[in-house]
Amino acid sequence: MIDLKKIQKEVYQNKVNKGFNTSDISKEFCYIYGEVAEAYEAFRKKKDDLGEELADITIYLLGLSEILNINLEEEILKKVNKNNHRKYEVINGVNTRVEEYEEK
Repeated sequence: MIDLKKIQKEVYQNKVNKGFNTSDISKEFCYIYGEVAEAYEAFRKKKDDLGEELADITIYLLGLSEILNINLEEEILKKVNKNNHRKYEVINGVNTRVEEYEEK
C-alpha cells in the first residue's frame, strides 16, 4: 500500500529543496490547472506521456495538500466511502444522485 502522507511530505520537501513555490496557493492551483491541460492534450493527441502528465497532476496536488496541511490520503478515503453510500438513477438521460445513505 502506498503511504500518500509520506509521499506528500516528500513532494513538499523537494519543493523546498529546489526553491519552488511553497507559499502562493493561487499559483499552485494554476500549476495544477496547467498540468490537467497537458494531460488532456496528451490524451487527445494519443501521446505516450499521458501517465507522466497524470503523475504531474498528482504531485502538484500532493504538494498543495501539504502546504495547506491537508492529509490527502485521509480525505480520499473519506470521499470514496461517501461516494459508496450514494444512490444514483438515470433521470432524463442524466445520472443523478437521488439518495445518500448514512454510514453504518
